[in-house]
Amino acid sequence: MPGRTNTRDKILHTIKEAHSTTVDDLANAAGISPVTVRHHLNALLADGSIMATPVKRAVGRPHYTYSLSEAGEELFPKNYFRLSTLLLEELRNRFSPEVVKEIFNGVANRIVDQNSSRFTGLNFEQRLDFLVELLEEEGFMSRWEKDGDQYQLIEFGCPWLSLGESHAEVCSFDKELIKNILKTNFHQSSCMINGDSCCQFTIAAPAVTPV
Repeated sequence: MPGRTNTRDKILHTIKEAHSTTVDDLANAAGISPVTVRHHLNALLADGSIMATPVKRAVGRPHYTYSLSEAGEELFPKNYFRLSTLLLEELRNRFSPEVVKEIFNGVANRIVDQNSSRFTGLNFEQRLDFLVELLEEEGFMSRWEKDGDQYQLIEFGCPWLSLGESHAEVCSFDKELIKNILKTNFHQSSCMINGDSCCQFTIAAPAVTPV
């Protein structure tokens, strides 16, 4: 009998291929009973990987079809790196480095604007918590710690690392988030693109907490 992880992967791949499928179809594809399929589907529904859509029948209770959610789609590998590289090369060919950087800053500013209600009114350390949360949503791994009367923001995982080795413009993205959310001075003391183990920012606490 397939292991739980392999079975769940098979279910996800079957849903991906079919776009929308039933318990019986999944049971046939995975070679397991419908009862076992429902167990895996309940777990996938709970973690947000799939969606269930009721389908009415002429008689009896409705049955459900299952499809991938947006989060489920992200579980499958995509060739983002190649596409991103081509897009950046095209931007470089058409615009000056200053304009390319402005475009990245504009993307970061849009994200800040879209999330402004989530951090408006927070004190400084709460904003740091929010910043770490937002960076995680954008693919970074980070944490902050207090260092005397300053703060350290440490990024130890960066979604742009491979791309940034040839396109340093992407490094403006997280800096723009830091600037617009914390509203205080900071400087960067290390960078993974330069071979350091992490990207580290020293951040000055503001004299007055922004509101």
